[in-house]
Amino acid sequence: MGFDFIKKLPTPEEIRNQYPIDAEIQAVKDARDKELRDVFTGKSDKFLAIIGPCSADNEDAVLDYLTRLRNVQEKIADKVLIVPRVYTNKPRTTGEGYKGMVHQPDPEKQPNLLAGLVAIRKMHIHAIQTSGMTCADEMLYPENYRYLSDLLSYVAVGARSVENQQHRLTASGVGIPVGMKNPTGGDIAVMMNSIIAAQNSHTFLYRGWEVKTQGNPYTHAILRGYVDKFGRNIPNYHYEDLQNLLEHYEDANSSSNPLANPAVIVDANHSNSGKKFEEQIRISKDVLHSCKMSADIHKLVKGLMIESYIEDGNQKVGEHCYGKSITDPCLGWEKSERLIYEIADLL
Repeated sequence: MGFDFIKKLPTPEEIRNQYPIDAEIQAVKDARDKELRDVFTGKSDKFLAIIGPCSADNEDAVLDYLTRLRNVQEKIADKVLIVPRVYTNKPRTTGEGYKGMVHQPDPEKQPNLLAGLVAIRKMHIHAIQTSGMTCADEMLYPENYRYLSDLLSYVAVGARSVENQQHRLTASGVGIPVGMKNPTGGDIAVMMNSIIAAQNSHTFLYRGWEVKTQGNPYTHAILRGYVDKFGRNIPNYHYEDLQNLLEHYEDANSSSNPLANPAVIVDANHSNSGKKFEEQIRISKDVLHSCKMSADIHKLVKGLMIESYIEDGNQKVGEHCYGKSITDPCLGWEKSERLIYEIADLL
């Protein structure tokens, strides 16, 4: 019973001072942050492709993947803005299984949180140096955000975290776009309440400090499907679902405190695909078709989230297939590259 206090970990400031960024990385981040903000405010009509592995478990494979993404980005830069998924912490429904690089820099060894914090910071630095692109990560632990806050350009709050007060309030102080996923049970009102909370100012306790945030106008929805009471995966990416989300935004904006920058990213995997990774191709095209059918939906949908890696599918920890997910199954590189070009052609 109780806690065993193993070791006191360095603060974010201490880790950032030990592994600082240089002026070149800072310039890349400033430019990328502006590009993403412009997408969400409507100043830019570029379409976001937030794409990458379910979990970034191996730095060499991740950097290899990002090099490939960089080459694609150069060819479609006028239409599509690629934001690589470099997810370093993973939610686990039952608490069992690989929890990401922040817990286990080596998935086959025991957790080492200090080594994990160093490993994820180094990997995100190397990701920018390799690809020229700042990345997305999941804010699984709000108190850990500042270990990477000078490196990330996009943050997602997962379906299991979206009701949590600390996630909502921390998101209100993040100066980059934050996507709030609908909860696993599918209640859109929960997601909307999370967006409302994050777009407003709050005073609260954070890492031992009393802090005040200004509110984050770039907080938005992510539709990822849901699971009904019978355990069935129910998608929510169809035209009718997007129209329903529009109506929720309209209801929120009829209040005395309207939301800024109504927007959604559609997650093509998870319960939208039933974790059938190849379905992401069809789902992505379906969403783009809905955008063509409605000017309002076209304005609302800012991009797609796609789980992709070098090899199709997934594997168990210890099987050592290079570039293959050890968590949820992902779309392999050849299919992913083709899909990104098709997305650009369909815009």
